[in-house]
Amino acid sequence: MKHLTDLPDLIPVFPLPGALLLPRSRLPLHLFEPRYLQMFDDALKTDARLIGMVQPNAVPGRDKDGLHRIGCAGRISQFSETEDGRYMITLAGVSRFRVQKEVDGFTPYRRCEVSWDGFEQDLCDDADEDRAFNRPKFLTLLERFFDARDLSADWDTLKEADDELLVNSLSMLLDFDPEDKQALLEAPSLSTRRETLVTLIEYALRGGTDDGLMQ
Repeated sequence: MKHLTDLPDLIPVFPLPGALLLPRSRLPLHLFEPRYLQMFDDALKTDARLIGMVQPNAVPGRDKDGLHRIGCAGRISQFSETEDGRYMITLAGVSRFRVQKEVDGFTPYRRCEVSWDGFEQDLCDDADEDRAFNRPKFLTLLERFFDARDLSADWDTLKEADDELLVNSLSMLLDFDPEDKQALLEAPSLSTRRETLVTLIEYALRGGTDDGLMQ
């Protein structure tokens, strides 16, 4: 298990709408803007090699560059460089964090002072469990959703995946609005995240209306 004291108080942040990273999950990213190439180079020189993924939270007429208060930091675990200088990287989710304040400086990318308090469970090496998870019912609902969206899936793999891998992977991969992704990120437990995911899928299947949603 990692410790809170091992994590830095100041990290670079990457505000990317709709991109969700969760602890013990992996997020591939394609970096090509000069400021984010610089962010990657600088992060790679640190011991932690962390980049914080956070959803933008613009406030109309007040703060067009606002950020949500909770994000998730990932460690650079893999990367490759293309011939034209872009990077394909993979972040391994380490822990969620709470933004304390944004720090002005000389870097072209954004940095924030963050707190890791309250997210100790994220640092556990063991996957979270969802003891109330009705997997057959969930997979039936998921199959309806995939059929409605004309999506394909490796159902054998989905059936064999552990609870956390299944719920977190779907939370990251499915095409929900940024605010919905934020709700999935902020879920305090795996069971809460699964319940949120079910609600979002049911809402989408009903064409975006609240009628008939399971409570």
